[in-house]
Amino acid sequence: MPPKNPSEIAREALRQLSVRKLPPTPANYQACYNEIAEHPNLAGFPELNLRKVALTLSARDSAQQEQLEQLDAAISRHSWQGIEEALSAFFRSSATASLSDGNATANDGAASRLFAKFAGMIENGLPALGNEDAAFARKTAEFLRILREPGADFRSVQGALGDFSHRLSLVSEEQAEIKTALLDLLHLVLENVSALSLDDSWLKGQVDALLAAVKPPLDLRRLDDVKRRVRDVMARQSVAKVRSMAAQEEMRQMLTAFIERLSWMSESSSTFQSKIEESARLIEKVKTIEDLAPLLQDVIQTTRTMAEDASREHDQLAILQTKASATEAEIAKLQQDLLIASDSARHDPLTDVLNRKGLDEALMREIATTRRKETPLSVALLDIDNFKKINDSLGHESGDAALIHLVNVVRQNLRPGDTLARYGGEEFVILMPDTVLDDAITAMQRFQRELTKNFFLAGNDKVLITFSAGVAQFAPEESGPDAIKRADQAMYLAKRTGKNRVLAG
Repeated sequence: MPPKNPSEIAREALRQLSVRKLPPTPANYQACYNEIAEHPNLAGFPELNLRKVALTLSARDSAQQEQLEQLDAAISRHSWQGIEEALSAFFRSSATASLSDGNATANDGAASRLFAKFAGMIENGLPALGNEDAAFARKTAEFLRILREPGADFRSVQGALGDFSHRLSLVSEEQAEIKTALLDLLHLVLENVSALSLDDSWLKGQVDALLAAVKPPLDLRRLDDVKRRVRDVMARQSVAKVRSMAAQEEMRQMLTAFIERLSWMSESSSTFQSKIEESARLIEKVKTIEDLAPLLQDVIQTTRTMAEDASREHDQLAILQTKASATEAEIAKLQQDLLIASDSARHDPLTDVLNRKGLDEALMREIATTRRKETPLSVALLDIDNFKKINDSLGHESGDAALIHLVNVVRQNLRPGDTLARYGGEEFVILMPDTVLDDAITAMQRFQRELTKNFFLAGNDKVLITFSAGVAQFAPEESGPDAIKRADQAMYLAKRTGKNRVLAG
């Protein structure tokens, strides 16, 4: 059976998402795509398990401490090659130390325990690499056997590690390319959906949010946040669209009734005119006053009936007009609600300020206004000081609450025309139109003072939150990313020179 075309697989994957009523997240799309293409559905990078293993390793000297720091950095980068190099260097230094200690029995026991932990770490990482490479599976099984072999020495492990590392680097590169190709394909499909949905402007916000969410580097927490927000938007849009369609049907029925009323009035008018014309002809033939009385009575009765019918139809048309106006207003409001719901996909779900997509749009708008009016525009990038310490000591829930606290304090002191957006993690960007550099720095320092007056409460504990910030004023013809980059560099300088400072970029 010939292999399926990637485009056909992509279309079938989208159809399966719809049939199974699954949210159109990258994870769900990848699962459907792999199922149809008969590819393994790979697990994510096992960062948590790797860090647990790394914590079991202890350094004997500064060299080993440096190697463990390199291991931690490699885990943060999701670099299998870096992990291999750091562990290989750590094992070599451990072997050297073991030989110089002179206590062979104790060192052999320590080496066996270390090899067993290393074997467990490798097994935890295997799901992320898949099992379609038979040669790599054999190399892995052989390496695990050597690691768990009683009495294994550093020399045999080192030789096997070199062979395993080479094969692992090839497999890791291939998996990285597969992930990149899948993301590119998902981008292509989402852009195609957006291009085809010309009339559904409310869909654009969801597509834009998904496109922003699947930009590397992927972050599971960010994807989960977008999934929850898009699911909420979809539910609101579903209700609003059903009511909108019902309102449009009511409008169609009222228009039909309106046309029928007009048609009846036209027919009634024609009948009245015919009767009047007939009565006029009869009056012309009347010879005596006695013959005229019944004709006049008939004309009066016909006129009265016509007037009553016209009044009644006028009232009915007025009622229809009132209903039509009310329905039209409801349809307009529903359309506006759909657009608002779509726009909510441009907001950060935790803090409810603009996300990166919303910031990009605000930047384009403010830069265009600045250039048109030739007015100043400043941008500030702030980063919460010691945020990792807050998360580690108080927990992620308190960390999220601290972000919300910061946003609330800053919002209370922003001008109506300023824009606040979450740039990533604990970083936020503030756009300040009609503001020169010195005034922007003064504004950021005011925000810092307000934060010192408003302690963050973590349970019963008062926590002082501070931030470091960099500020830049847009230069003529400068792009948004370039100005933010200058502010970012100034912010890092503020961090290195003592924190809780505001510097110009």
